[in-house]
Amino acid sequence: MKQSMRLQEFISDEELREINHLLPAEYLLVLQPHQALWEEIKSIEEKFKTDYKFEGITIGLPHITLAMFKQYPATESRIVNALRNNARTLSPFKIELKDFGSFPTHTIYINIVSKIPIMHAVKTLRQNAQTFMKIDKDNKPFFITEPHLTIARRLQPWQYEKGWLEFQHADFHGRFVADHALLLKRKAGETYKQVEKFTFEGIKEEVTQTALFNL
Repeated sequence: MKQSMRLQEFISDEELREINHLLPAEYLLVLQPHQALWEEIKSIEEKFKTDYKFEGITIGLPHITLAMFKQYPATESRIVNALRNNARTLSPFKIELKDFGSFPTHTIYINIVSKIPIMHAVKTLRQNAQTFMKIDKDNKPFFITEPHLTIARRLQPWQYEKGWLEFQHADFHGRFVADHALLLKRKAGETYKQVEKFTFEGIKEEVTQTALFNL
């Protein structure tokens, strides 16, 4: 009987790294709560896993997704530069989290009360970077339209039904100041790792003399 063989059994680690460099990677642009808050949220996630036998893969620390996309690593430096330049124009803003919501029949999350500042950040961060995030017409970047902080997703029907019976009546409240965004990346078979941190500095874009003369 023929046995399936892994790619690693035929090529060296160095050759495998070179192949991975030529393949698209998955990227996430996220906001991350401060440590005390994400530890509290993480404990809720862990309890959900235990209570409802949820074995879904988590990305890591609790976060609010702003955008997700696939792209070749060769384009990464241009994406980073565009995101950094746009992030510098954003001022830090408060995010308030309150109670829970759901996307029937597969996801339970923490509600975000203050969505407008997040949507403004998404709009700003995608202005110049959007072009570099798109591989082709079939692989366009996704920008969040309903900000939320996921507790569990891709649930089985029974996990969602029982979990939501509990969480729809549960109380939660937290807040933090979003003063940066993180760009995360993973390749096939890997976990997400941080690529870059973009600080919100509130720097206003300068109006050039040329622009003034054209008014």
